[in-house]
This record gives sequence, structure tokens and C-alpha cells, in this order.
Amino acid sequence: MFLGKKRKGDRIFRWVVIGASGYTLLMLVLVAFSVIEGAIPVFSLEGLSFFIGTDWNPVEGRESYGALPYVIGTLVTAGIAMVIGVPISLGIAVFISEIAPPKVGTPVAYVIEVLAAIPSIIYGLWALLVFRIWLLDLIERPLYQAFGGTLPFFAKAPFGLDVFTAGIVLAVMIIPIISSISREILKAIPNSQREAAYSLGATRWETVRKVLFPYAKAGLLGATVIGLGRAVGETILVTMVIGNALGIAAIPTTLFSQSNTISSVIASQFNEAVTPFHSSALIALGAVLFVLTMGINIGAQLLVSRMVKVVPGGRE
Repeated sequence: MFLGKKRKGDRIFRWVVIGASGYTLLMLVLVAFSVIEGAIPVFSLEGLSFFIGTDWNPVEGRESYGALPYVIGTLVTAGIAMVIGVPISLGIAVFISEIAPPKVGTPVAYVIEVLAAIPSIIYGLWALLVFRIWLLDLIERPLYQAFGGTLPFFAKAPFGLDVFTAGIVLAVMIIPIISSISREILKAIPNSQREAAYSLGATRWETVRKVLFPYAKAGLLGATVIGLGRAVGETILVTMVIGNALGIAAIPTTLFSQSNTISSVIASQFNEAVTPFHSSALIALGAVLFVLTMGINIGAQLLVSRMVKVVPGGRE
């Protein structure tokens, strides 16, 4: 009788798990269907040139739409955020998990978790009203005055609302997320790994670099991808500080260029879309963002599967 009840419970649990998995897949299919259906009108107007076009003219009768400037703006701002944010995040995670005593590490970890919970609109207001002024006066203008005539990255006079500001503020926002996940991953590494390295005479830096990071590389990469996904899809913060250029002007040619991202264009124009093609173009941008995000996640999964191979009896 006991075995019969146990098997019945296993069957119920199995179907519950299958239902949860099917629900997730169903939601993904419905989202994909909705954005593709909404994007069909603009694809019929522009064809495949929508993906490589640079015009953006919502005036009825002269409508023309192209997604390329916003794809580039999205990738540039996310790239700046990752270049700045990932090293700092890993440094914070190593400090909390490996270096700081509990009396220091625990409060710092708590502060990091609080920062991760702050809404992006708060970061955006701070960036717009305070941070961009600091950045303009202390970094952007000195860089422009020193290198504006020689290096193309700094060739445009800064205004404070540009891809550089957006990328740095995005980095500030994703640092708590990546560092929190990385900290938990490093803390989950068995102490035997550390003790083995120390017994062989390794320094703390050598232990972190040659033992802990290789052991946790899959998890750390996953944390980085989560941060990248947040940076690529962030909307309100970027909309407030990136300058909101349109069309070919949104392709950043310097770090101080105004631009736009896919999500910020959608957020700033959706209420103003009065023609069917304009609404369809914004939905098509959502489809592009959907595909871009999926591609990033699939690529990360493939990279993890190549980096970490699970074999019978252990991990190699």
C-alpha cells in the first residue's frame, strides 16, 4: 500500500513538473507569435531592409523604418556596461567571499543586494540629474580637450547625454546583480579546493585565479550573461540618458554620440504611434530584441557546454 501511494505521488509530481515546463514553453511561443504577427505589416512594407535600414520616418505617406541604428546602439551601450561592470563585479564577489572577514563581508553583501533591488527609474533619475553632470565635468570634457583632435572615440563635443553615460550607468546597475550571483557561486566551491591550493604554497591571488575561477567558470559565465541580458533589455534608464537620436544619427561614431536602443525607442514612441506601420515597426523592434536576447542566451549555453563537460564520475 505504501509503495502504491508513493508511485501515485511520483506520477502526480511528474505531471505537475511537465505542466510547469509546458507552461513556460507555451508562454515563449505566445510571445513569439504575438510579436511576429504584429511585425508583419512593416515587414511587408520594408522587407528584409528593415534589419539593415537606417531611416526612421513615421510621417504618414512618407514612412520609412530601419532597425540597424538601434541594434548598434543597444550593442554599444551593453558592451560598455559589460567592459566596466564585469571586472568590478568579480572583484566585489572575490572580496566578500575570499578576503573580507564576516564582520565586513556580511554588511557589504547586504548593501549589494539592496542595490540590486533598486528600480531602474531611480538609477535613471540619479543619472540624469546628478551623475551625468559629474561625468561631463570630470571625465568627458577633459577627455575631449585632451584627445578630441587625435582619437576618433573622443572627437565629438560632449553633452552628457550619450552612449558613454548610458553605458556607465548601465554598468552601475548590473554590478550588484552580477556580483551577488558570483559571490554565491564562489562561496559554493568546496573548501577542499582552497586548502589544496594553499597546501601547495599558492598565494591567495593564485588560488583565486588558478583554482576558484576555473572551477566556477560556468557559473560565473552564467552570472555575466544574466547581467548582459539586463543591460540589453533595460529601458527607462537608457531612455533618460542616451540622447534619443533617431535614424542614421543614432549610429554612435564616438563615445560622446547621442544614440538610442531598441527598448528605448519602443518606450519613447509607442504612445505616439498613430499609424499602423509605425506601431508595427515598434513591434518589429521588439521582435528584433527578442531574437537578439534569445541569441545571446543560446550562445552562452553553447559556450558553457563547451567549457564544462560532465563525464561519468566527475567533471573535467
